[in-house]
Amino acid sequence: MPSTQRKLAPSVWAKPARDRRQQQPALSREQIVRAAVALLDAEGLDGLSMRRLGGKLGAGATTLYWHVANKDELLELALDEVMGELPVLDPNAPEGWRPVLAGYLRAFRAMIRRHPWVIPLFGTRPNIGPNALRQTEQTLRLLIRAGFSGVDLDHALAVLFDYVIGATATEVAWEQVVTRSGLEPCEIEKVVLPYLRGAAASYPLLARYLDDISRLGQQEVAEGRFDFGLEVLLDGLEARLRRAGNS
Repeated sequence: MPSTQRKLAPSVWAKPARDRRQQQPALSREQIVRAAVALLDAEGLDGLSMRRLGGKLGAGATTLYWHVANKDELLELALDEVMGELPVLDPNAPEGWRPVLAGYLRAFRAMIRRHPWVIPLFGTRPNIGPNALRQTEQTLRLLIRAGFSGVDLDHALAVLFDYVIGATATEVAWEQVVTRSGLEPCEIEKVVLPYLRGAAASYPLLARYLDDISRLGQQEVAEGRFDFGLEVLLDGLEARLRRAGNS
């Protein structure tokens, strides 16, 4: 027996546009989305609900639901809103594709760190809003200009975004552990390092590694790891292009 439940579009971007002749509420969708981003930045995914957002805006549920059907649609809109913070990519920049791409990926990391609630949305929500599509188009243009094509173009695009999202998610997860503990990073090290050094008695390489890392600041370690991984990734892409050119 067929279900009578109303079916929703798979993405807010795939919904048909509303008839402009309909009376629109006082608040625009842009105002609602900006308020949702502010609430997400302050309180995370668990702090966002349609009722709480309506209270922040001084608006009733009818106003919000005129623009979005549910929280999932609102999250799609919020995700695309912050994607719009990323810089414009210039495939014809005189410095070449590597520095342009590196700067873009660092800006992507910074955006995620400003809005850590986006991390679980990547891969679980359709990221196909106008800002995301523009970013993808620009990145493809830059990669094509560099020399990628066919399946290698798809793989290069995927590995770049996978690296930034995965590496930054790890950074943010550790920082959230620190925040929940109520301790400063240096205080956590004082608690944890003695245990690790004791456990590392049978692992001399691990003990030496811990000594080296403990001399660096947490932010310095995070920045260094990201930049190292980024350079290795770009080296690999460049080597791939050279092999393709010699084949």
